[in-house]
Amino acid sequence: MKINIEYLDEALSYIDVMPEKARKKMLYNVSLVSIGVMDDQLFKKLSDSGIWEFRAEYEGCQYRLLSFWDKTRQSLIVATHGFDKKTKKTPKKEITHAEQIRNEYYKTQKRNENH
Repeated sequence: MKINIEYLDEALSYIDVMPEKARKKMLYNVSLVSIGVMDDQLFKKLSDSGIWEFRAEYEGCQYRLLSFWDKTRQSLIVATHGFDKKTKKTPKKEITHAEQIRNEYYKTQKRNENH
């Protein structure tokens, strides 16, 4: 099963500033998910939300790229933004930010459909 992945601007900006080896690892992990490898070490649903996180670890630092499934398009994951994780739990503010980006994404999609 092929899964299409779309990166929003904020996600691309984060990927651009990641250390090179961490970026390569993250993009490799994303590519595994895109071909259907569903492993919690690579891609995990965050509890109590519709937000998922791509995961990569490099030299003891946790890198996360938050995303959601686009319900209107078949098998498309939209990466919203990323951050370096310093605690075991994903900060609520990061989940809230991803949810806001998702809501704006759907509003924009709806406006585009009406034109």
